Formats: sequence, C-alpha cells, structure tokens
Amino acid sequence: MKQEERRQQTIRLLLDTTKELVTEKGCHSITMKDIMNKSGLSKGAIFHYVKTKDEIFVWLLQERLEETHERFMNEVEQGRRTFEEPMLKIAESISAYENAQEVANKVLLYLLGKEEQPIIAEALKQYYERSVFLSRLWIETGERNGVIPESVDAAKTADMFVLLTLGLRVRSSIPGTAPVFKADDFTAFIIDLLKSR
Repeated sequence: MKQEERRQQTIRLLLDTTKELVTEKGCHSITMKDIMNKSGLSKGAIFHYVKTKDEIFVWLLQERLEETHERFMNEVEQGRRTFEEPMLKIAESISAYENAQEVANKVLLYLLGKEEQPIIAEALKQYYERSVFLSRLWIETGERNGVIPESVDAAKTADMFVLLTLGLRVRSSIPGTAPVFKADDFTAFIIDLLKSR
C-alpha cells in the first residue's frame, strides 16, 4: 500500500472513530486515549497527524461542509441546469443544522467555546470564510446557469445564508426551545430569495 493511501486510511479511521465517540460521549468527554482505544491506533500513529483532539474536531467540521459542496457540484456536473436538484443537496444539509445530535453541530458548538485559543480561533475563521466562499460559489453557479437572477447580490446573500445556518445550529443546542422558524422554512425563504429577483 502506498504511503498516501495509508495516510488517507488513517485519517478516515480517526474521523470515523471520533464521530462515533462524539455521538456516544459528546465532545467534552472524549480523550485522546479514547480515540486510541476505539481506533486501535497507537499514540504515535495519531500524533503523527494531530496534536490534539480539537484538530480532529476541526477536520470533522470541515468534512461536513466539503461533503455538502461535493453533493451540490455533483448535481451541477451531471448537467443539471435547474435550480431544484442542486438546491435539494443544500436543503439536506440545512435540515441537519437543526438536529442537536448531529456530530458537526456538536463539534461547532464545542469549538466555539474554545475560540480564545489561537489555533481554534483561526480554524473557526477559516471555516466561516470557507462556508461563505462556497455559499457564494453556489449562488454564482446558479447565476451562470441562468437559474438564479444576476440581480442577487451573491456576497451578501452568501454571508446571510451562513449567518442564519449558524443560528439554526446554535438554537438546536438550547434545550426546551420550540422553534417556529424551522429548517424547511429557512429553505423556503432562501429559495424564494434566490428565485424572486
């Protein structure tokens, strides 16, 4: 097996193991020892890639965003010249944002509580910037394909989209809330905004 394949397999194992542990124990309770025990990887093997569990959490957060982007682009690359199919891939992610048990939501909230640490602060900044960049790319792709009017301000709409999705994710963690504006409403709002100009 080539070195790059081993690297990818090890990273995948770290991500999958950490996802399972987040689901079982939550972010705060997980230790590197837990990750070693569950993954079967040695301390040296893990520390070859990361120094802390927080670095793995950052990877998990980024992975979720990139998966959404990949699903969106796959729809576009299949020749979809409509608004509906690619938007459906984004809508699937939006619905996950209101699920407090969703791993990426738990990880985001955990990392937001550690924003005073320079490495975490930089990772959160990069995550936010990448989220806005991809959202803008999705809108501009729709504009280029004639399914979103060019009058839509892609930069402002992308920033608003990310801001509102962050709000959905934070609200999902507040116990006992009875939201009136739900993920489906948010999706309908975005569709209306993107198609009505």
